[in-house]
Amino acid sequence: MVRPKKHLGQHFLKDESIAKAIADTLNLQGYDDVLEIGPGMGVLTKYLLEKPINTYVIEIDTESVTYLDENYPKLKDKIISKDFLKYNINEVFEGKQFAII
Repeated sequence: MVRPKKHLGQHFLKDESIAKAIADTLNLQGYDDVLEIGPGMGVLTKYLLEKPINTYVIEIDTESVTYLDENYPKLKDKIISKDFLKYNINEVFEGKQFAII
């Protein structure tokens, strides 16, 4: 269990129906990749991983990164342990079209 950290401004999505509804908004047209910012404990992530796309996550909290790594093997090599606000996303996507959630 990962606890939200106030100094990181974390608020974890817990409602499964909302997470699924958000994932279902992806139209999957014009892109093969999605980047989830701040996945926390992966409530939304698990629904993204069900989609026929490449799911990447970016998370600054090392505790959340460890949790995601241990609980979502499909994210192997797709967890970016960085601060999104300071990260150059071209390091991963190199000009390709992708969705951000």
